[in-house]
Amino acid sequence: MLVLPVLTFPAINPVLIHIGPLAVRWYALAYMVGIVAGWFYARAIITSPRLWGGPAPLALADFDDFVIWATLGIILGGRTGYVLFYNLPYFAAHPLQIFELWHGGMSFHGGLLGVSVAVILFALRRALPLLSLADVSCAVAPIGLFLGRIANFINGELWGRPSEVPWAMVFPRGGPIPRHPSQLYEATLEGLVLLAVLGILVRAGALKRPGLVAGTFALGYGVARITCEFFREPDVQLGFLWGGLTMGMLLSIPVILAGVGVLVFVLSREPVKHG
Repeated sequence: MLVLPVLTFPAINPVLIHIGPLAVRWYALAYMVGIVAGWFYARAIITSPRLWGGPAPLALADFDDFVIWATLGIILGGRTGYVLFYNLPYFAAHPLQIFELWHGGMSFHGGLLGVSVAVILFALRRALPLLSLADVSCAVAPIGLFLGRIANFINGELWGRPSEVPWAMVFPRGGPIPRHPSQLYEATLEGLVLLAVLGILVRAGALKRPGLVAGTFALGYGVARITCEFFREPDVQLGFLWGGLTMGMLLSIPVILAGVGVLVFVLSREPVKHG
């Protein structure tokens, strides 16, 4: 019987450090670092007239204030999305656990919806160009996606489907079967690759067409997520849905359609001249 080699899962403690009774987890740190790093990257984009073809249509002070709105959108939307899309029967029976965020359970699609609402409300409140605010937000979003997926890997959660590839791993809570390290696939496609693509677009002048970066982000993320879902084990409480699709695939379809719709709209208009 041929025994295939299996990579050893790096058993990293999900808790980075204990400060008295407080446990600082890699997952929480990923959110915090992702938001802060995205904030600094967004500031660099806003302060570069070359990228906009003139002064940016929003001020640094505006985006600094928006970070709080975006953070609330990520947390509230992400948790609400997880409750509604992934585990509604359980939380209906245990409603108080909805607020126990330290046990995990966040949905990207819910977070995307939450941030989208934050972008719309903040742009209306400050009389800012909605699509330009969305462009900056989307340009920096893959940083958080990358760090979040790395944290998923460290936690040994959201593992992949059984596999015989040389880099397959046996995850501590995934049974004795070697599996795809699908968290790393997602970190690469949804994080690094998407960040690079959007960065190239920004430097090529995409910000002069408000909505181009946001539309590309939605399309790119949806395609990347669906691709990775073919290697990721479905959530045990859901399993496979219609026609072998997963919840992640189904939720990504409207994201792709929205991205295509935005791109069609943007490319049908003339570039905006700032300044």
